[in-house]
Amino acid sequence: MTPIQKTAIQLTGVAIMMVSLSFAAVPFYDWFCRVTGFAGTTQTAAAASDVILDQTITVRFDGSKTRGMPWDFKPMQREMEIRIGETGLAFYEAYNPTDRPVAGMASYNVAPDSAGGFFTKIACFCFTEQVLQPGERVQMPVTFYVDPEIVDDREGKYVHEITLSYTFYESELPETEQASLAQPDSGAVN
Repeated sequence: MTPIQKTAIQLTGVAIMMVSLSFAAVPFYDWFCRVTGFAGTTQTAAAASDVILDQTITVRFDGSKTRGMPWDFKPMQREMEIRIGETGLAFYEAYNPTDRPVAGMASYNVAPDSAGGFFTKIACFCFTEQVLQPGERVQMPVTFYVDPEIVDDREGKYVHEITLSYTFYESELPETEQASLAQPDSGAVN
């Protein structure tokens, strides 16, 4: 094997490895953020905390939408004060002012970033796609608590306010919705 062939094989191997690592980076980053709360990524739980402290924390709520998302979207309350470990329930309102069904998904995070690993959602509208019919207005709940371990964390113990932010973006309608739009109105008169 000539030195040129050997170099070509090595470079091909490096290229294959780089492509493989790039595909692995997205799921690894997602896992890392969920485990550590990095970048304000929240936690999830199936049940409420079994420890409630006397300390309180203020949770603020923020709602926005991406450019082109036709819904109106906002929190129903701007903030609430809860005890650390206590289950909180907040509502967001979405309204579809258009004449067509619109599907949407919400991305979310908390600020400051150091609170992400301690803000735990039990139930949230952000876990599933939402479809609003023309003129439909809904109130969507989020159930959460702040993990009591925040008071022992070297950065978390200085957090007294947490902001929960959602951004809605339009997504493709589910196939069932698309099929109902494609079928002609059976009550129409010709």
